[in-house]
This record gives sequence, C-alpha cells and structure tokens, in this order.
Amino acid sequence: MNYFTKISIDLANQKDYLDQLFKVYPLSPDSIRDIDPIIWENVVESFNRNDNESLIKALLSLNLFPIKDGYVPYLRKDPSAILRNPQTVNRICGRVRELGIEKLFERCSEPKETNRQMGPLFRRWIKSGVLGLFPVSEEIFDSNNKNAILDGSDANLLDYATRKLGYKRDKGVDLIARFNGKYIIGEAKFISDEGGHQNAQFNDAISTISTNSKTGVIKIGIMDGVIYIRPKRGSGTNKYKKITEKDLPIMSALVLREFLYSL
Repeated sequence: MNYFTKISIDLANQKDYLDQLFKVYPLSPDSIRDIDPIIWENVVESFNRNDNESLIKALLSLNLFPIKDGYVPYLRKDPSAILRNPQTVNRICGRVRELGIEKLFERCSEPKETNRQMGPLFRRWIKSGVLGLFPVSEEIFDSNNKNAILDGSDANLLDYATRKLGYKRDKGVDLIARFNGKYIIGEAKFISDEGGHQNAQFNDAISTISTNSKTGVIKIGIMDGVIYIRPKRGSGTNKYKKITEKDLPIMSALVLREFLYSL
C-alpha cells in the first residue's frame, strides 16, 4: 500500500473526514428520492425532537435516501462516521428541516436526479491557494524551475500534458504541478458509492496512473469517498481492496499538499 493511501485511510476512519472534505467538494443536496412510508413515523418523531443524529439514522434506513447528497452513501456504508462528522450530519439535516414535514413527504414522492461536476469544484479549491501556491499561466510556469501549479481549462491542461510531458491519454488531467523539479499529473475523483458510473470514475483514475508519459513524470489519483472505508464484518468496498493490495499513488485531496512538498 502506498504511504499516502494509508494516511488517507487513517484520516477517513479516525477524524472528521467528511467535514473537512466539504471544503474541497461543497456539494448541495438537490435530488429528492422516494421515502419508505413504513418508517415515516420514525422520521417525523426525530424531526419534531430536533434530534439530527436520530433523524439521519432514520433516513438512512430508507431504501432510498430522500435527498441527493454525495456524502450520504459514505454515511450509509459507515454509520460510525455519523458521530465523527457532526457538521456534515447537521448540514444534511438542515436541508431536510428547511422543507418542513409536509413538503418533505411531498418531494420524497418524486425522485429528481441532478448530475454533479467534481472537476470544477476540485479546480476551484486548487485556485484558492490551499496548496501554498496559486496556479499560474503556462508562460510563467515554463519560465523557471520553481514549485508551481499550472492554471487552465481541462483542454489546456490536457494539451500541456500531451505536448510537454508526453502524456498518452485523451482525458484525465485535473492537476499539473512541479515540485522540487518533479512534474506531477493528477486526476481528481469523488467516489460516492459502489457500482455503475462510480466504477467507471474509479477506473479512469487508475488508467491515468498507468498512462505512458515522459520519464520521471509522476501520475497520481486524487480520490475521495467510500474507497477509504475499512472493511468491517464483510463490509467495505471492492475499491478499498484494489487500492491497498498494490503500491498505487492514490491519495485524498486532503493530503495532496503533504505529498507535493514531500517530493
């Protein structure tokens, strides 16, 4: 297992991982899902008691959670995270309470899907200077050999990776940086659940890591979400097994800065 994968797993399982991750991926719950009438009474009781912990546990016991939120699958797979991430629980329950009981039931009767673009959220986080540097233009990036992060659109970053770094793939570039003279290409993914599209997202990041490039260029998968949940009594995720069986440069965005400055 890669060292930075290990500390990402430790962070996700021991600290307020979801609360911290919200700074990187500030998702807004938009999609409303069907509610199971059998446990509606428990939802109402918790709602009226202003007990967010009981409320979210009741909502998680539904076949379909009533509100679309990228952090909900994590809480469903690892209920112990509810106590460790009170801000995330309060944020989700706050949205539920804004609807009121009647509106909540009404909206839960008709699911509404909304797609989220994680790449732009990650890029916005990078542009905030959280890595200790602000992204710069290609002209400035190439003008010296100092630590730097390249600014640009998806197309700009992919073009640079192809022209200058010998990157042999037509997708998968969310970060280009240079630290201590070493070039890094990174793809960022938020894996909110198992199966379907989420598997494709995970495999995309793995493909970026294995893509050919110029000698010395480091390719990394900046991944977050359910992949870091440790198996408990047969639970956990298949992705967890994949990232721990080999020494793959996969890490949470929350430890990216430590990785870059360690090069």
